[in-house]
Amino acid sequence: MSADSARRSVRILTWIGIATGVVGALLVAFPSVLPVGGPWVQLALGIATLVLAFRARKIGIADVEGFDGRLSLFAALLGFLVVFFAGQVAFGLLVEVANS
Repeated sequence: MSADSARRSVRILTWIGIATGVVGALLVAFPSVLPVGGPWVQLALGIATLVLAFRARKIGIADVEGFDGRLSLFAALLGFLVVFFAGQVAFGLLVEVANS
């Protein structure tokens, strides 16, 4: 992959990852926006954020000279937070269904 193409890919993946992480965090903060299937959508957004962020880091480390991965690291941390909080709610729902 050429350096320009790699930079463009890293930039696109990082910003899409940040966007999905922000949407997931907003859904975690305001869960009443999606009353049906909310935790599952949040989990999907968190996982998508993690995949995009780590893919951007992989491309950046391998193909971009002088790669500074702070933004992709921020996206990954945001993804971990969304998965953590949405996972707690989803686990609670699963326990509730199992006990009823």
